[in-house]
Amino acid sequence: MKPKTSLRQAVIERRTIQEFNGLPIPLETIHEILEDAIWAPFHSKKEPWRFILFMNEGRETFASAVLSTRNPEFVAKYGQQIRTAYCAQTPVHLVVVMTAKLPSKAWEEAFAATSALIQNIQLLAWEQHIGVVWKTSPFNESPLFCEAIGVTSEEKIVGTLHMGYFNAEDQPMPKPRTPLPQLLHLIDH
Repeated sequence: MKPKTSLRQAVIERRTIQEFNGLPIPLETIHEILEDAIWAPFHSKKEPWRFILFMNEGRETFASAVLSTRNPEFVAKYGQQIRTAYCAQTPVHLVVVMTAKLPSKAWEEAFAATSALIQNIQLLAWEQHIGVVWKTSPFNESPLFCEAIGVTSEEKIVGTLHMGYFNAEDQPMPKPRTPLPQLLHLIDH
């Protein structure tokens, strides 16, 4: 077992991982990540989020829901490739859902809080040497996909997180960042 990384390391070194090595993630590890991630700040009286987790054989349900949003020609051409990617190569699909039937300001606050929660998930997963890619794919907006996985019309999918262990050599290089002096406007008097 590799040692955990520090928070600073996780923030700076975390990368979006899209290639997984297929090793399964224990359910207990996912629970641990989520139990810690839910400490993200939120403005309402109750957390605005919930999760739908697809693992093991449940990944087939996820793949079928994704493919339900595509036309028959696409499914005939790419369906098996998508099933392989979602059912064999990616150990976990976590759909993060927020309450969406809210007044405008409350909706913005719920979306921001749920995004902070997702960042917590990414950092906590990285600490466990688990890669995550946060997808906002068109299927997340599809009523067919939502119905197939149990998301109501009063909810919004903020992201589908594909998660898995990865090989270090597959870790992408960091994208350049704008130097802080170009981003910071200091007013001190």
